Amino acid sequence: MSSTSAPLHLAVALDGTGWHPASWREPVARPRELFTAGYWADLIAEAERGLLDFVTIEDGLGPQSSHFLDPDDRTDQVRGRLDAVLIASRVAPLTRHIGLVPTVVATHTEPFHISKAIATLDYVSTGRAGLRVQITARPHEAAHFGRRTIARIDAYDSPAAREVVTDLFDEAADYVEVVRRLWDSWEDDAEIRDAATGRFIDRDKLHYIDFEGRFFSVRGPSITPRPPQGQPLVTALAHQTIPFRLVARQADVGYVTPHDAGQARAIVAEIRAEQRAAGRAKEPLHVFADLVVLLDDSRAEAEARLDRLDTLAGQPYTSDARIVAGTAAHLADVIEELAAEGLSGFRLRPAVAGHDLPRISRELVPELQRRGRFRDAYEASTLRGLLGLARPANRYAAAVA
Repeated sequence: MSSTSAPLHLAVALDGTGWHPASWREPVARPRELFTAGYWADLIAEAERGLLDFVTIEDGLGPQSSHFLDPDDRTDQVRGRLDAVLIASRVAPLTRHIGLVPTVVATHTEPFHISKAIATLDYVSTGRAGLRVQITARPHEAAHFGRRTIARIDAYDSPAAREVVTDLFDEAADYVEVVRRLWDSWEDDAEIRDAATGRFIDRDKLHYIDFEGRFFSVRGPSITPRPPQGQPLVTALAHQTIPFRLVARQADVGYVTPHDAGQARAIVAEIRAEQRAAGRAKEPLHVFADLVVLLDDSRAEAEARLDRLDTLAGQPYTSDARIVAGTAAHLADVIEELAAEGLSGFRLRPAVAGHDLPRISRELVPELQRRGRFRDAYEASTLRGLLGLARPANRYAAAVA
């Protein structure tokens, strides 16, 4: 259990105009600007104003859908996305402190390509990059690529889906392992850049990773030098045992969705047990709780706004994460209650980005600062530093030594 006075970490999950499906119809939503760089730059600048550790940017391999495993034909909700990695790369030079963590779908993308994309983001942001690894079991998304088929399942947590989902998460774990090894395939001082001798690199300090597994066979090395952080942040969302194992095996931060303190306690205990089973008991692993937030001057106003959004959407909004509608002080109370069960941070999902994100940065953050639970200034220059994570040694340099 964490100390009740320990500083907390905060992140914001950005998805279109907000997490409520009717968010785009709010006056502050700016739907006509959704596919512009300026829109995303403004949101992330607001998060940085609040001294947040990082933002995550949602992505996928198919249009958003009200059905979890199938596309729909709805035209009254936001559909379409910009590429999350490219958004982060575009915004990186416009920010100075906040971490940038785009979503990457491991199921149909190549780890070699993603390793150099995130390494490049780490260079562009001077050490503030990460990724959120995600899987997909949607057959229609597999059809976009034509390289494999995925057996249809009714739900990720159904008994019939267990084998399919286990394979997809095992593949994601190997995917992250390949990415991590590729980041290490250049030693930190592999680049000599000595014009006098004509030596740009020391070839002995580039390493083949020679990864052979069930899902990937990758020789390496990367074509991008080792990132400034050594290992950019790896994060994942997990709801049950199989994805908890991915978090325990490969992540620096895991996002979970407890709806009360008891669930938070049980989830943290299970992840720590899986971490020990994976041989990572001594390695730092943050566990963040996801919360959907609607913040207003009173709880009644926030609940009324949620009701209005539900009416526009034609149905009540439901989420895998707990929905908190109230004031910044109320949300701070919820955060402190859950944090006491071993959580080290929270990833907040603003229901309406244009309304709730400023409330997070300008009202929730000061409230947590008053309680001594959040920083007053950025105290590190890298994302790993903000989270108290050391820059790891290069595994291949250590092996050679």
